[in-house]
Amino acid sequence: MTAKRFFETMLEAERIDEWTASGGWADRLLDERIVRWSAERPDDPVITDRFGTMTWGEFGDDVDAVSRGLLELGVRPGMIVQLQLPNWRHFLIATQACERIGAVVNPVAPIFRHNEVTVMSELGRPVLVITADSYRGFELGKMHAELRERCDWVTELVIVPGPSADADAEPDLPGDAMSWQDLIEEGQFSSYDRAAVELLRPGPNDVCEMMFTSGTTGMPKGVMHTHNILAVSVDVFLDRVCAGLEPHPGAGAPQAYVCHMASTLGHQTGYLYGMRLPLHAGGHVVMQDVWDPTEFVGLIEKHRIQLSMGATPFLADVLAVDGLAERDLSSWKRFLCAGAAIPRPVLERATELLGDCTVMPGWGMTECGLLTVGMPDDPIERRVTDGRAVRDNEVRVVDEGGAPILDAEGDLQCRGTSLFAGYMAGREFTAQHWTDGWFDTGDRAIMDADGYISIAGRSKDLVIRGGENVPVKEIEDVLMRHPAVGVAAIVAKPHERLGEIGCAFVQAAGDPPSLADLTAFLDEQNVTRQFWPEDLVIVDEFPMTPSGKIQKYRLRETFDEA
Repeated sequence: MTAKRFFETMLEAERIDEWTASGGWADRLLDERIVRWSAERPDDPVITDRFGTMTWGEFGDDVDAVSRGLLELGVRPGMIVQLQLPNWRHFLIATQACERIGAVVNPVAPIFRHNEVTVMSELGRPVLVITADSYRGFELGKMHAELRERCDWVTELVIVPGPSADADAEPDLPGDAMSWQDLIEEGQFSSYDRAAVELLRPGPNDVCEMMFTSGTTGMPKGVMHTHNILAVSVDVFLDRVCAGLEPHPGAGAPQAYVCHMASTLGHQTGYLYGMRLPLHAGGHVVMQDVWDPTEFVGLIEKHRIQLSMGATPFLADVLAVDGLAERDLSSWKRFLCAGAAIPRPVLERATELLGDCTVMPGWGMTECGLLTVGMPDDPIERRVTDGRAVRDNEVRVVDEGGAPILDAEGDLQCRGTSLFAGYMAGREFTAQHWTDGWFDTGDRAIMDADGYISIAGRSKDLVIRGGENVPVKEIEDVLMRHPAVGVAAIVAKPHERLGEIGCAFVQAAGDPPSLADLTAFLDEQNVTRQFWPEDLVIVDEFPMTPSGKIQKYRLRETFDEA
């Protein structure tokens, strides 16, 4: 394996000193909490997933074994480990094992396929990949074995069998991959003792996560976060969302809430608030690897779930569950709704049906986590906004000249303790997104005099489908390879449940293609299904700027006119 990787961040000594002195960065590692809760509360539950319920003691033992197993396989501080796993316990164990030895986790959502994963691997160069054997009928393990043949920087592949696999049967692994149990045994019989592991302990300002997000070009950007930055994201959630909330009865920690997460842990929402938050707080996280609102209601009743978070479609789905009014939702106190503004009719219905559960709005990005949040006691007029900035962070809206404005639409900028350490492409690339110390989010917003923002749209070229960013340019480029497509442009079309879907505007090259023709082609090209356009408009010509660029805002106007 290669030597420790150097990550070029935006963390100058001045920024580190400022936030450390003010207490904004607490210089703590999540691993300290893992060690504490595993020792103090070994019999309490920490994870419930498709495999059952795991205790803190069992979790601590597995983190210890996997961290040593990774060392046996040659993983060292600064090396990237890619995780493409569903919402299973193995994701949490592997992440914490990597952090213990100073490795950098690259979470990847399990919906991604060959095209997207190849690009991410080429950019991140992970030395080891941990993935599921299969997920929702797709053989992830086989895909990664194929990718490994052309990604020679991946020296080890670890495959996790699903919950239905026979624990006593020898797993059928592709290539020379190893199983999750092999990794555990590598650690159990490792020559590395606790003292050796402790020598690799990372610093709080070391990079520990690198997650890809699609930007204005549609190409993934590697967003880097440190231990300190991720700790802040958890702290501000606990401060704002959990204000006035009592921990689970009988819990041995002051903030040991029972949390729920159905958003993938490979997305920053799941990574921060489905994994790091409950582990930090000594809580219990109940995870769904496939979203099912009826199942979720049953999980609330069974495990007395208190907290949950997801995009607006999650909330709408819960409200549509048959017989909801007769179910016992008394433990559920908070639902943080982010990814799109909450429609007022949905919020009114939630207030009517969810009893003591307060639905709160929020806005964030991979680059900064949850940065604006409402207050638990906000009136409904406030809860249909996107909230206001959390502690030690600021947002502002500026006009075309860069001057701050109120009650008018402009560009949304932010700064503070939650802001990422930089893009993996380097300081020069990252600096292009900064203006006078403020990060340009690419979103358009309106801010009122009390600091509450309302997202008005995006200057960046994205479609956000159910809270998931669709890399528009990448999909357009694939469509342009179809023989019946002359020019293609994808724009966001409003959708009642998902917030937005992709609509393809196509100028045909000969006989116009159908939507089925295009999606079949995308399937052949191994493009993730959730990224496929779900509507098609054939045009004779596109509205263009004088410089020859398609005026997408004019394409979107056709939906307003319909």
